[in-house]
Amino acid sequence: MNGWTFEGQPGTLGDTTVTLVEDGSFCVCASNGDIVQGGAQGIFHADTRLLSRWELRVDEAPVESLAVLAGEPYHATFVGRAAPRPGRAESTLLVIRDRYVGAGLREDLTLRNLSDEPAGCVLDIHVGSDMADLFEVKGGRVHHVTDVEVTPDRSGLMIFSVTRSRGTRVLADPAPFAVPGMLVFRIVVPARADWTVTLQVNPVLEGEETPTWFSTHHPLEHAEPVRRRADWRRHSPTVSTSNRALAQILRRSREDLGALRLFEPDRPDEPPSIAAGAPWFMTLFGRDSLLASWMALPLDQSLALGTLRRLARLQGRTDDPLTEEEPGKILHELRFGVQAGTSPHGGLAYYGSVDSTPLFVMLLGELRRWGLHPKEVEEILPHADDALDWITRSADPFLFYRRKTDHGLVNQGWKDSFDGINFADGTLARPPIALAEVQGYVYAAYNARAHFAHEAGDQGLENHWIGRATRIREAFNERFWLPDRGYYAIGLDGRGRPIDSLASNMGHCLWTGIVEKDRAASVAEHLLSPEMFTGYGVRTLSAGMGAYNPMSYHNGSVWPHDNSIVVAGLIRYGFAEEAQRIAYGLLDAAEAFGTRLPELFCGFDRAQFPMPVPYPTSCSPQAWAAATPIHLVRNLLRFDPWVPYGQVWLAPVGLDDIRITALSFADSRITIDVKDGKVSVTGLPEGITLRNEPRPPMSAHCETSPDPLID
Repeated sequence: MNGWTFEGQPGTLGDTTVTLVEDGSFCVCASNGDIVQGGAQGIFHADTRLLSRWELRVDEAPVESLAVLAGEPYHATFVGRAAPRPGRAESTLLVIRDRYVGAGLREDLTLRNLSDEPAGCVLDIHVGSDMADLFEVKGGRVHHVTDVEVTPDRSGLMIFSVTRSRGTRVLADPAPFAVPGMLVFRIVVPARADWTVTLQVNPVLEGEETPTWFSTHHPLEHAEPVRRRADWRRHSPTVSTSNRALAQILRRSREDLGALRLFEPDRPDEPPSIAAGAPWFMTLFGRDSLLASWMALPLDQSLALGTLRRLARLQGRTDDPLTEEEPGKILHELRFGVQAGTSPHGGLAYYGSVDSTPLFVMLLGELRRWGLHPKEVEEILPHADDALDWITRSADPFLFYRRKTDHGLVNQGWKDSFDGINFADGTLARPPIALAEVQGYVYAAYNARAHFAHEAGDQGLENHWIGRATRIREAFNERFWLPDRGYYAIGLDGRGRPIDSLASNMGHCLWTGIVEKDRAASVAEHLLSPEMFTGYGVRTLSAGMGAYNPMSYHNGSVWPHDNSIVVAGLIRYGFAEEAQRIAYGLLDAAEAFGTRLPELFCGFDRAQFPMPVPYPTSCSPQAWAAATPIHLVRNLLRFDPWVPYGQVWLAPVGLDDIRITALSFADSRITIDVKDGKVSVTGLPEGITLRNEPRPPMSAHCETSPDPLID
């Protein structure tokens, strides 16, 4: 999930930082609430660092951190104490910083005097800003601080970069004594009393100032993020289970996904899309947003619809080598910082991913299977056809990738680090590359379009897409299968050579159904082998490969979303026991990480260390990691809806004593109850038949027929 203008991993923020997020804005700070200058901390909005320094001093001494009280994802309370007063052994001055992040920042700062005497002090807030583009911060390439002017005014400070037409206004009530780079308050806090100042940080973009969403002009409970949060919880399904750890993990997933939603101010009635993750990827991505919203379907379906709609509006229209835009192609990521410049999209869209386009068609087909938003799905179908046009123009029969300029990503699948695709001996594979999982996505996209044609009664179009699906499936199983190894190559290089490393990608091929049934057992055996399965999850790369490194980004680490897709693939082919091993390993890891799965963690064996080892620059929260527990539960339930054909399968495995209430399904809200081996579903729409059995394992026949029940 690299940003396209900076190849490599994000700069280290440190494990003591606190991250707050809300709708594309975020704050990264120290545990006492300070934003320390010189690193990657800051307040960010529209891919711009509004503040690079925000340090509190009481009588010139820093505040000692006592606790960070986590509230909503956009809110935290930093509790600390000032240095001891002269003549006292211990401090009697408590410092409370109530911080809210959203399009800037609001901070209610309170000094509480716990002594019997008045306390006089000087409170300084050191303020700095470089107005840096997010990618400059991420890559450690900030060079333009001299371009920024800091001007004191009556209410605080105005910070502005003339060359970038961006700035920040800092407001304080009561008003401070302001000098360049500092707000000064000379105060006396009465005995056993409080003194409070409210601070606001408002962004100024293209010369226009907008107030933070937690403005002092209205009560906090009326702020837009608070109202959105309340609606999110009210409309989300509820889960009851005696498995306390699972309940807590699912609750954290719901909270994190709610925080990562993206809203468009000029489209207030539009459902939200979802950002890839914090801190560096608080923006719309193609692959990440599509997969995360797919995995979150049991929780909320508006994310999938909102993501599809927004990506459809941004779909490629012209050929542009710099951004890799092509007609019909779905973007990789959307950026709004200074480096993005201007475009018809209001930001810069980069299209350098090979898998976003077939995933777009797949997700639209999945909404159809759930019976969700049928009118809206039909409205998006022409965009799916444009996406398929791009695929068929590019695939013969396989879909390869190669960047068009040296400005883009070298690797353009989900393992997009420069060394993420390699041969068994460790040699880097060089583009053009056809990835195994991408061919599976293309196959599934063809099948999804065949279903649409079947439902429309268009036999000719249905046969066309079934034919394409059949051809790529046959070619894939001929060219990618390594008979002497018993697994599928991770890809083909430009000369048609199999890239022969043993990797997790083939688990995605199980998920899409492109794997021949008689080879699935060998694939499952390799995925669960000691070289691949750590006890917490499946490694991205086998321990027996030349490039293996359990501390690397893509060559031996464990990615929760990757594992969740592997679990779905194993379930699809009937390997329930193997799927349970991976699922419960991941849930154990989530519990060890404080109920939140990170973007990835190190691939050390569970027998080697008693706890999963964190990857130091892993995003958290991260969308598809947050959605992973929800997707795991769906697959352990073996919940497989086919609303257009009046069927839904439900046959839980490895789950007992769980009740899911108000799950959106077609035009109804259903309740699923699993207790003591018995399963019940209430609220099913009329005409839907419940099958309390696993969906039959995939075969070549049912995958080339639009109705899996047709014999």
